[in-house]
Amino acid sequence: MVALTSPDFKRRAARALADTDLQKALRRGGSGFHSKRAQATAALPEFEALRDIGRDIKNHTLANLDHYLEAFEAKVVANGGQVHWSRDAAEARATVLKICREADARTVTKGKSMISEEIGLNDHLEANGITPVETDLGEYILQLVNEPPSHIIAPAFHLNREDWESRFRAAHKDLPADRVFHDRRDIMAEARQTLRERFMQADVGITGANFLIAETGTSVIVTNEGNGDLTQTLPRVHIALASIEKVVPTLEDCSTLLRLLARSATGQDLSVYTTFSTGPRRAPDLDGPEAYHVVLIDNGRSNMIGTDFHEMLRCIRCAACINHCPIYNAAGGHAYGWVYPGPMGSVLTPALVGIEKSANLPNASTFCGRCESVCPVKIPLPKMLRNWREREFERHLTPSTVRRGLGVWAWFARRPALYRAATRLAMGTLVLLGRGTGRFRRLPLAGAWTASRDLPAPEAGGTFMARYAATQRSRR
Repeated sequence: MVALTSPDFKRRAARALADTDLQKALRRGGSGFHSKRAQATAALPEFEALRDIGRDIKNHTLANLDHYLEAFEAKVVANGGQVHWSRDAAEARATVLKICREADARTVTKGKSMISEEIGLNDHLEANGITPVETDLGEYILQLVNEPPSHIIAPAFHLNREDWESRFRAAHKDLPADRVFHDRRDIMAEARQTLRERFMQADVGITGANFLIAETGTSVIVTNEGNGDLTQTLPRVHIALASIEKVVPTLEDCSTLLRLLARSATGQDLSVYTTFSTGPRRAPDLDGPEAYHVVLIDNGRSNMIGTDFHEMLRCIRCAACINHCPIYNAAGGHAYGWVYPGPMGSVLTPALVGIEKSANLPNASTFCGRCESVCPVKIPLPKMLRNWREREFERHLTPSTVRRGLGVWAWFARRPALYRAATRLAMGTLVLLGRGTGRFRRLPLAGAWTASRDLPAPEAGGTFMARYAATQRSRR
């Protein structure tokens, strides 16, 4: 599996904040996602109603997940394909390797797939003598330098244009020195020459799946580069990797969710390529694979059903929550230390790998609520982050200083009169100590704050509770 470094979140986040190149990339990329999504959703009057419908489709599917997965399998088999059930990452890797060996594959092309990152597929194939070639441009650039994706729809989000060029030149040493790359399209044109040969050589093509349609046995992928189509139509064998919650009942349900997906992700009405694959090539077909395999992967998801984190399985991987998260846009995706960054990752990662290995992630949130407000299927991400924090506290994973501090606060909070007296004393002391300066450079019990920023000093006495009471009296 992908190396898990989530326990090191704080150090990695601090390093990210000091990385000027990363901060440049994050500033450049974030605002574009915001504005495009806002324009796309404003242009669709029924968008809010579609969010309710999308939520209800996913809720209904999850409540009947066993039925729809079995219906999907039956249709795939009827169409000439095969479905493989994998309980965990190891079974999924073994299944894919077996299919590749049966096809005598030496080269495998891959469309972007986060589930393949989750199960550590590339390393497993390479260790067994099979060369995987990423065909999404961002993934291809990252593969050249052995870096993991930092975003679920824009894998090289953390790189600037000059970073793309330097990585590309380092791997393509035969490029003329005077070859100029003005933007990513120039790099894409150059990469296309290499990837075209790889597409023709590949024995097996592996894609993810945005949706699986139970009604027809179809896997659906959305891309903006066309690499997904070439990955699944040119090789003799197509393998679609999908986690079990990707299934939806009907084509109509899928169409509804597609209307939500692209608008929420990139601000498009639909992605440039939306491809439906239903089984292997049939007699009248001019192209397509000879064999079609779907590898269904659980890897901990069935354990989430019926729990406080059940609603996370509604996620359609649009990344809207990531794009609008102030923590992600400050620290970037690699700080989160596993496959899934941002708010969705801070909920999903503890569910899949355990809160003991990822206790920092639920705390990487301001609880501003922007993630829930932009989620196309209305996942209550802040609520679930709070639930993980509660479990972190219950299992004594919270630092002892934090637990003691909360204990002191709770002792006072259970004694209202004493609490009000203590807060009045604390406020008066802060006003006195901060008079004439307006800020504190150092303050006992607030060292983590003042280590990187000043703490504003209150300009007048009085606690919030006292001011609130006075405001209420003035309105009578």
